[in-house]
Amino acid sequence: MRHAPEDADARRAIPPVICYPVETLPQPDLALYQRALATAKPSARVTAPPRDAATFRVPAGSFFRITCEGGPQVGDLNLWNAEDLSERFYSGKTRALHGTHVSTGDRLWSSFPHLRPMATIVADTLDWYGIDAFGGAVHDVIGTRCDPYTGHLLAGTQYHHCCHSNLTRALADALNVPLHQAEPLVHDVLNVFMCTGFTRDTGQYFMKASPVRPGDSLTFFAEINLLGALSACPGGDCSAEHSSDTAHCHPLGIEVLTPDPETLSSWQPPARNAYDGTHGGPASSCP
Repeated sequence: MRHAPEDADARRAIPPVICYPVETLPQPDLALYQRALATAKPSARVTAPPRDAATFRVPAGSFFRITCEGGPQVGDLNLWNAEDLSERFYSGKTRALHGTHVSTGDRLWSSFPHLRPMATIVADTLDWYGIDAFGGAVHDVIGTRCDPYTGHLLAGTQYHHCCHSNLTRALADALNVPLHQAEPLVHDVLNVFMCTGFTRDTGQYFMKASPVRPGDSLTFFAEINLLGALSACPGGDCSAEHSSDTAHCHPLGIEVLTPDPETLSSWQPPARNAYDGTHGGPASSCP
């Protein structure tokens, strides 16, 4: 390591600047969504079995709720525009706009060139957790998803029930396509119920036992027509490891809730991003 320069302390003392000030970010009308949610009735339900995944569809203007069942369990969530799978959840931009972890009032944003809200979190029974003494918090958009490639890289394993593989199988079944066609559509996730952070000394991504308990839930409003996939992580509550056939694992429930349409009479789905797409090049290059 190089010797620190004489002005090292002064350099470290420079205050940070928020990369994306959000004062001008369009805000969700949570009061409207709460009124609609109060009228919503279950219209569909699926279960993500332990160490496996399930897909579900949610029409724009409806809600979906992910619920812990049986015991502490985390889940990996993917979302797509049900009518255009090239528009998918963008965890990196969601993280940049809202922070490393999300909760009530935060939105899940879609990939370029669309960049619009796909879903808004309207209720979170774990919002009391906050940030703990280790720097851990719940529902992160910093982890990618447990996958067989990293497992083989680090441990030489051939493990097939990690979240990446679970999501790939579930999506292939939903679309009736081969696995190799579904896999490129699987993307970085919202780690539902997972408690994570970065170590203070080395800056490494860590996980710890999730505070989730049976009955806890995370509820979203679908801003556009959605195809979703949820994997019940093979790490269970992720208190020890995240690709395991020995961790205690439990199912996760996904319920679609349909509100009274009259409660959303003033709501409109968000438009795609209005950037002109020229990227500084000749206008004729745009479709």
